[in-house]
Amino acid sequence: MGAGSSQRGEKELLTRFDARFRGPLMSFFLRRVSNRTDAEDLTQDVFIRLAGVVEREVVDDPDALVFKIAANLLRDRGRRGATRAIAQLAEVDDHMVSALTREFLEDRTPERVLLARVEISEVLRALDELGELTKDIYVLFRLEAMKQREIAALHGLTVKSVEKHVMRATLHLTLRFGARQ
Repeated sequence: MGAGSSQRGEKELLTRFDARFRGPLMSFFLRRVSNRTDAEDLTQDVFIRLAGVVEREVVDDPDALVFKIAANLLRDRGRRGATRAIAQLAEVDDHMVSALTREFLEDRTPERVLLARVEISEVLRALDELGELTKDIYVLFRLEAMKQREIAALHGLTVKSVEKHVMRATLHLTLRFGARQ
């Protein structure tokens, strides 16, 4: 197979990824950024990074890869925003900065962050027991706040079927962990 057919194959793969993931990615980003233009830019950035990965390796789990790239882009964007915010805060009165910093950081102790990560890991392991489809649907609905009709369209299911997967996962987690307060 020549370089030309390899490039065509990569382009076809990226076209399929675009058709499958553009809507869910836009929804994902629109819930997290201030405007549609930013969401479109981030969505395009996902496909640019995905193209780089597709050139270097075979993509076994495109769903996980696409949303991992999306989450990394948001994290990078947040870091850049935090850096800008710190520079702006440097211009504000030291007393005010101290009060704002204390208020912002009180809820984000290393212990709380670690506990949250451990709890999420436990929940994801419990969801693994239900199968990949149910886990994916539950994560998209509960953690990513995606609408059930969007999830149904993404997976080629009915909304009722998506509801059943969410209920099954919710019941499983409730039985496993109880009602934690």
